[in-house]
Amino acid sequence: MSNTEKNLDFLHVFRGGFQGILRWPQLDQLWETLLNDKQSQWYLYAVGEPPPEQVATYAELKQFIQQLDHLLRHEHAEDYCGIVYVDHFQQPSLIKIFDPHNLGTMCGSKGMQPLPAWIISKLKPIDLPHTLPMPQNRRRWWQQLFASHT
Repeated sequence: MSNTEKNLDFLHVFRGGFQGILRWPQLDQLWETLLNDKQSQWYLYAVGEPPPEQVATYAELKQFIQQLDHLLRHEHAEDYCGIVYVDHFQQPSLIKIFDPHNLGTMCGSKGMQPLPAWIISKLKPIDLPHTLPMPQNRRRWWQQLFASHT
């Protein structure tokens, strides 16, 4: 399969149907599904940064999920989640996570849909066009997340 075909596969899934994770217990179940499947390989992508070339290790996936879960619950202090979307809840292959601080651009937006802040994907992500550069605080968060591993 050519790179162009792989890119089209990613875009097809990315633009496809998604289910919203409305409640925090649903998010817990989604994280559990990912962490219990140690055979699957996942790409971790911070939109606005260069897409990853390699899949994450299990340790990187676990650390990312733990840190992201903490960030989402701390900065989206609501009794509902509503900022995580998955293509198939039982057998996920692509998860979109929106930044709690950019929800104003998400709700009621017209025309072009905003991009998520982070993507967890079984397909290798492509460099998505972005309407706004990644905020510096999120860029630092992303860069520090795995700094201890380099």
